[in-house]
Amino acid sequence: MNKNYIRILLFLLVLDSSFQMNAQQNDTINRIEMPQIQILAKKNSLLNTLPGSVGVVGSKEMEQVAPVSGNEIFRRISGIHVVDEEGAGLRMNLSIRGLDPDRSRSVLVLEDGVPVSLNPYGEPELYYTPLIDRMAGVEVLKGSGQLLFGPQTIGGVVNYITKDPSLQPEGRVKLTVGDFGYISGLASYGVTHGNVGIQVTYAHKQANKLGYTKFNVHDFSTKLKFKLSEKSILGIKVGYYNEQSNATYIGLTQQMFASGNQDFVLMAPDDNLNIRRTSISATHQYRVSSRLQLNTTLYAYTTDRDWQRQDFSTSKTASNLSGVVWGDTAIVGGAIYMRNQNAHRNRAFTVLGVEPRLKYAHQLFKMQGELQAGIRFHTEQANEQRINGKKADAQSGELVEDEVRSGKAFSAFVQQTLTASKYITFNAGARIEYYDYKRMIYRNTFSIGGISSVRDTSIMAGQAITSVLPGIGMNLNLSKSNTVFAGVHRGFAPPRVKDAISTQGEVYLLDAEQSWNIELGTRGRVNKLLEYEVTLFRMDFSNQIIPVAESAGGTGSGLVNGGKTLHQGIEGSYIFNIGQLWHSKTMYVWKSNATYTQATFSQDRFVKEGTNSININGNRTPYAPTYNVTSSLSAMTTFGLGVQATATFTGMQYTDMLNTILPSADGRIGQMPAYQLYDATLFYTIPNTKVTFNVAVKNITNERYISSRRPQGIRVGNPRFVSAGIDVKF
Repeated sequence: MNKNYIRILLFLLVLDSSFQMNAQQNDTINRIEMPQIQILAKKNSLLNTLPGSVGVVGSKEMEQVAPVSGNEIFRRISGIHVVDEEGAGLRMNLSIRGLDPDRSRSVLVLEDGVPVSLNPYGEPELYYTPLIDRMAGVEVLKGSGQLLFGPQTIGGVVNYITKDPSLQPEGRVKLTVGDFGYISGLASYGVTHGNVGIQVTYAHKQANKLGYTKFNVHDFSTKLKFKLSEKSILGIKVGYYNEQSNATYIGLTQQMFASGNQDFVLMAPDDNLNIRRTSISATHQYRVSSRLQLNTTLYAYTTDRDWQRQDFSTSKTASNLSGVVWGDTAIVGGAIYMRNQNAHRNRAFTVLGVEPRLKYAHQLFKMQGELQAGIRFHTEQANEQRINGKKADAQSGELVEDEVRSGKAFSAFVQQTLTASKYITFNAGARIEYYDYKRMIYRNTFSIGGISSVRDTSIMAGQAITSVLPGIGMNLNLSKSNTVFAGVHRGFAPPRVKDAISTQGEVYLLDAEQSWNIELGTRGRVNKLLEYEVTLFRMDFSNQIIPVAESAGGTGSGLVNGGKTLHQGIEGSYIFNIGQLWHSKTMYVWKSNATYTQATFSQDRFVKEGTNSININGNRTPYAPTYNVTSSLSAMTTFGLGVQATATFTGMQYTDMLNTILPSADGRIGQMPAYQLYDATLFYTIPNTKVTFNVAVKNITNERYISSRRPQGIRVGNPRFVSAGIDVKF
């Protein structure tokens, strides 16, 4: 971070605030809470006003699940599909309503309202994923309400919620141990003295070989809150994350998977990923009057991603082979030949942004209304180097790539909510996104006369895009606790900088990813017995960007304009308090969600397959299962004993645009069969204490399934996993 950034941060520190989705905040000042995003912080008050589908998983439900990975939590929200990569949730691949899940590129991911992706505009990948172990809950917002946030407004907004400073001294120590050397520990303490509050949290997570993954993670965060006056609150949050893991891109060939005895073999034992992230955000909330409130957000963070990966080839004639071979050499493309060399893909990202936001309660034509409006200034930069080593475990080598990618963004947004009567609420808004980006290449490999060589250069190219994103919504309240909602808004995602400009400096003119998103649904509550939500959705893309980066199984560059796609379907969820039927003292809860999605290419587009060109119009988009279902049944007795059983069903998926059924020899292409997972948790809280014990079993039936065929080969889902833990609150 340069000196200008530091000066800006110091100057605006007292103005910073985390913006909020919750419009009901009139009592916040008196309770000196940390201002932050909470979609369903007050579910009853928002039930009849939110113009879109929503989902939330709170702290109690998370404790009952005892998750190893955040993927287990997000599967409990309708419309979401997650793909396990390494089994521990360190790199989340999440999609909403049939979008490509690769690195969660099509979803806006926040923590307490602050972006967490590498570069939110130019490279929105989640190589860093917030640890689910330290979260107090998660929220997901879909529909036109996304326009208040951005830049991604296509799939939805995912927000991780961390614990605020408590009013009274409150601490927690949690420890979980499990198979494969798995250990997860958390220690936290929070208190408020007078007008000052503090919450300190430290989390540690490690495993010797969970699936094939060995990892060690340290995560530290601190929240401070200050009541400056009766009208003003200041909050500061600082975070540090460090991960060491043997993450790799290489996966199994089809023959290795078929053999059944090489699921978690370490083909590249020297591969190593180190991620370091430092973040700071400051929050300021100022109540100008009983009707007018100013929230300001300033955030800054850096992420270093250094990844050492051994080179390999599917050709036995490749150079510098190490002699280590995996797979079947008798099948063309069915073997992996390890090379005695590696590459260090080192990247450093810097992000800085500030966003003031106004909320104004008023009357318009005798209707109660609320106006939200704001602007955002955002800047980001990525420094990337590739260093080629001459051994499989080389710690250094020759610099072959050196470049800087940067972008500056400006956003402006406004949303007007009007309550026409106790039955009808209207929402209308718009967002403007301007993004100016460039790529500067200082060193790369170039081919001249058929001969490739590394040379220094000075290539710079850039482009600017502007998009206007309107949206409207309506809520028809059938009663105090039942509503029908509808909305339409413009979806938008900026092009990924690295793929929009070639290494030769050619601007590919990748279009922004744009869609028209429509929702129609109903949600409500029937006494204390049932809560429900059902939503019909349609996302019509004028252009969807198709990833072919290495993480998506491609060559590492060149996202393409995929053309028109259409995503439509239905999603629903319910919470059924079964025990209410016979007034049982034991609480029985049945919670389920299901999503049916048809995500297809919706215009003529020809893809070359050998000597043929095949029209993919009507084909399903990659990694978009037709159905996802998660259902859980829990029971909680009055004497502290509880149990929860969960079943998850994921439908068949295609892995390429051609919808290839037969698997390729290298395992990267081919149909992925449907699979089902069953988990269970037993927990016991000692009466009159805050001490809870739990035992969890994941994948009870030891289901063997393909979780992904990318980045570069088959990934097998984690086998049966047993853990035990203790959670002490004081």
